[in-house]
Amino acid sequence: MTATTLDRTAPTDVPVLDILAARWSPRAYDETATVDEGALARALEAARWSPSAYNSQPWRFIVARRGSEAFAGLSAALVEFNAAWATRAGVLIAAIAETENEAGRANVTAQYDLGQAVAHLSVQAHHDGLFVHQMTGFDPAVVSERFDLADRFRPFTLLALGEAGDPEILPDAMRERELAPRERRALAETVLVND
Repeated sequence: MTATTLDRTAPTDVPVLDILAARWSPRAYDETATVDEGALARALEAARWSPSAYNSQPWRFIVARRGSEAFAGLSAALVEFNAAWATRAGVLIAAIAETENEAGRANVTAQYDLGQAVAHLSVQAHHDGLFVHQMTGFDPAVVSERFDLADRFRPFTLLALGEAGDPEILPDAMRERELAPRERRALAETVLVND
């Protein structure tokens, strides 16, 4: 059984859009698959059109295809646990927030807006048959240095993007997590007030 044939649809308490229920973040990627450039462009376009405070659009991305110098640069920033699986993905993406403008004025919603852009990217990618796994297990300083980012640009997360692979390629502990039932806190525990 491969990850692409697994039914990972979330057991939602109330119906949601099928694409949202089906979206999940694998660690098993097909290291032989090349990411479809059209699907990648659509995912980035979806991110481009996400909402932001004052339309500031504080998100930036470093898109690195497997085998490129940029991919090696992002791979070098990964912690060992993530490097063990994420480097099989067809693409690594650094999600970067512009935390202040060129004049030095802080953008306090930059990280929030970046998160929305990445959510849009993830859903569009999943719609097109690609899988995204977001990671905070990386060294932002390595990304900033390797790509000569100005101080106002802060890497917040790395994304592995590609076609899902067979969970059997993963070490035992990772494979167990890959195949475990999907769980979330109950909606009643998430909504603090619903008056």
